[in-house]
Amino acid sequence: MKLENIKIVMVETSHPGNIGAAARAMKNMGLSRLALVNPQCTVDQVAYARGAGADEILQQHQTLKTLPEAVADCRLVVGTSARLRALAWPELTPETLAQKALASSVADKVAIVFGRENAGLTNDELQHCQYTVTIPSNPLFSSLNVASAIQVIGYEIYRQYSDQGQQTVQTTEPLAESAELEGYFSHLQQVLISTGFLDNSNPRQMMKRLRRLYQRAEPTRNEVNILRGILSAVEKYRK
Repeated sequence: MKLENIKIVMVETSHPGNIGAAARAMKNMGLSRLALVNPQCTVDQVAYARGAGADEILQQHQTLKTLPEAVADCRLVVGTSARLRALAWPELTPETLAQKALASSVADKVAIVFGRENAGLTNDELQHCQYTVTIPSNPLFSSLNVASAIQVIGYEIYRQYSDQGQQTVQTTEPLAESAELEGYFSHLQQVLISTGFLDNSNPRQMMKRLRRLYQRAEPTRNEVNILRGILSAVEKYRK
């Protein structure tokens, strides 16, 4: 288990105080990798004041334009959500998220994605996640401050990490990285359109459902290569 392989991703954060508070929560719980996606504010003195000593995390944070860029090197991506979605996504509890994150962190990079203060993550952004996680809270007032949500998830990860100590988790064949999955989904969509299976002018929920299917299966890098090989064979046969 490697806590340094677990990345916290904040999407379009609008207040520097929340970035600072998130960095403080991360340092409390042994997490050190912070990525900001298209932040709507700067990491300024307000952020450092709220960070209360988490300067290194703030100084070494990454800033990226899009979520796919932020999670491209990760093999497990989990998005946080406080509301039900029209198309249900495989859901984890904070406890099961911590279990999966720690198991994956032995050999792979993990991203836990937090959305905007006022609106969370969009449905399109969740397409880049294999799972969602919801923190149990008062159903009449379920929206947590983003830094508070990071504190809760970080606590569960660190609690289990401390309980397990340096216990070795058996490693398996590496999972496909997010960027590799995105390449497969693009290839799949292209073939489905070219064969007439998918009507590009009226795709409805087809690709979203297929993404959910494959992300739930957590394919390995070799399995994704096999799937892309099948698609290439279909293309070759049609030509």
